[in-house]
Amino acid sequence: MPTYILIVDDSAVIRETLRQILERQGGWAVCAEAADGREGIEKAQQLKPDVIVLDLAMPVMNGLEAARELTRVLPCVPLLMVTSYETAHLRQEALSAGVRTVMSKSDSIEALVNSIQVLLEPVS
Repeated sequence: MPTYILIVDDSAVIRETLRQILERQGGWAVCAEAADGREGIEKAQQLKPDVIVLDLAMPVMNGLEAARELTRVLPCVPLLMVTSYETAHLRQEALSAGVRTVMSKSDSIEALVNSIQVLLEPVS
């Protein structure tokens, strides 16, 4: 059974790029994409993905607001936030909102894939 990933980002180009990268990994499939936090929450509740890749800056509901709600409704689903605005303060705020990993959009593809693999490892 594949690992299902939900991508939540307001940029169609970023969503498509992430989809291509993630679906190149054996056993991974993007189950859906969402253009804002509210849509991401709705799709996450419907599809119950194994991991959610979440942007910070989005219209309607930003990544921090979405992370708080996703953590409340799907506490076992790990959240990885990708952002262009990575700072120590943002990292702390994101972790407090339930995000498990914060990455910069300028980080390497390998770093993104490795971070998702770590999030998918069973908690011992």
